[in-house]
Amino acid sequence: MELFDNLMLGLSVAVTPENLMYCLMGCLLGTLIGVLPGIGPVPTIAMLLPITYVLPPTAGLIMLAGIYYGAQYGGSTTAILVALPGETSAVVTVLDGHQMAKNGRAGAALAIAALGSFFAGCVATVLLAGFSPPLAELAFKFGPAEYFSLMVLGLIGAVVLASGSLVKAICMILLGLLLGMIGTDVNSGVARFDFGIPELQDGIDFAVVAMGVFGFAEIMTNLELRDKRVDITGKVGTLYPNKTEFQEAWPAVVRGTALGSALGILPGGGAVLSSFASYTLEKKISKEPQRFGKGHPAGLAGPESANNAAAQTSFIPLLTLGIPGNAVTALMIGAMTIHNIQPGPQVMTAHPELFWGLIASMWIGNLMLVVLNLPLVGLWIKLLKVPYRILFPAILVFCTIGVYSLNYNVFDIWMTAAFGLIGYIWAKLRCEGAPLLLGLVLGPMMEENFRRALLLSRGDFSTFVTRPLSLSLLLVAAVLVAVVTLPAIKRKREEAFVEED
Repeated sequence: MELFDNLMLGLSVAVTPENLMYCLMGCLLGTLIGVLPGIGPVPTIAMLLPITYVLPPTAGLIMLAGIYYGAQYGGSTTAILVALPGETSAVVTVLDGHQMAKNGRAGAALAIAALGSFFAGCVATVLLAGFSPPLAELAFKFGPAEYFSLMVLGLIGAVVLASGSLVKAICMILLGLLLGMIGTDVNSGVARFDFGIPELQDGIDFAVVAMGVFGFAEIMTNLELRDKRVDITGKVGTLYPNKTEFQEAWPAVVRGTALGSALGILPGGGAVLSSFASYTLEKKISKEPQRFGKGHPAGLAGPESANNAAAQTSFIPLLTLGIPGNAVTALMIGAMTIHNIQPGPQVMTAHPELFWGLIASMWIGNLMLVVLNLPLVGLWIKLLKVPYRILFPAILVFCTIGVYSLNYNVFDIWMTAAFGLIGYIWAKLRCEGAPLLLGLVLGPMMEENFRRALLLSRGDFSTFVTRPLSLSLLLVAAVLVAVVTLPAIKRKREEAFVEED
């Protein structure tokens, strides 16, 4: 009954004209950046963070959340129609979605993707509403030692679930932790690792790093590629799947929703891992695996449901524990701190209208996205015809304005450009930027809780293993490390991401 009352509170907040408008703006913008290759939710949210200064906290977070899960919808449109995934998690969608379009079933493929995403989003929203309160109650029992251990688990989870080389992922995490140490020591007040540069005394703004590594670097990567977009040949056709397509798609939707909901909660999981894992699962259990890659509805329905479910359940650790599970939720923490809202379990009690309003807005946003993606498909097709050489200057200008408006400091622009160049080099070396951003966000929090735990225990390091919750989290982290080093598991992990290359 209490859950029902809380959801009613959330709906009363979410359906106000102002919040509905910002939810629609977020969904529309998310769909747009999902459709347009070369732009993603991370640089877009980083660019729009300064706007949240002038918005009410609830409206700002509703808009940013809409951008994130809206991008998962929009990315499927280009993947299906022109074999160009607008969002990383839509890479798998190309394999069977585009083949369905080539077989004259583009409309059915778009409908399967949109309706599967809507179902997954609704289920994930229910899970978010149901699991958040008990997790928040558990989080109130956490002390500094438990929070430190939880962050260790989160970083190890990010390494284990990152695609590509484990060694590279570890190096990026460590580099992020080191960058997080730049600035003024919170305990002693002494500036450290600032190299005598006054602008570094407050540390490196994570939005600057995110914009450089994910925004500027992405622009440079896309500029060196030829624009491969082509005109749509033929009509989209009917938006209704036939009986056979429906029967093959709906079990994959259910499995993808369950898998994505579980993986989205894990640190480092998120939409990308969920979509690849779902495709692998569908192909493994199918009685006709040879049909995958040739237009099998299950190869489209499963990943599309998984990435949307994961995008929304990734808010569970953010809202209940204050721990970001991926780069997007790390930026959402920044949006909350802009309004002096401390991420964690106290959000539910201190700001119930924000907590439940955000959850309720996700269901409304998913409904909006079905309307945006099916009837307006003609508009998105026209946008696909805009050459990237025309788009990138506008993207670059907006990114630069966004960075400058953070602190009104030209130094931030130079820092972003530097991280953009470094991010471009990392992309060439196949080093992921997400672990770096997680390390940068969690680093200062880890250090603060580590030192606070030692102060409370008077320098006794055993406090991390004598407290049951802390010990349990560290044991889970140790098991993850041990499991991922096993040859069989390591091989399976590499196979799960083989399609990404």
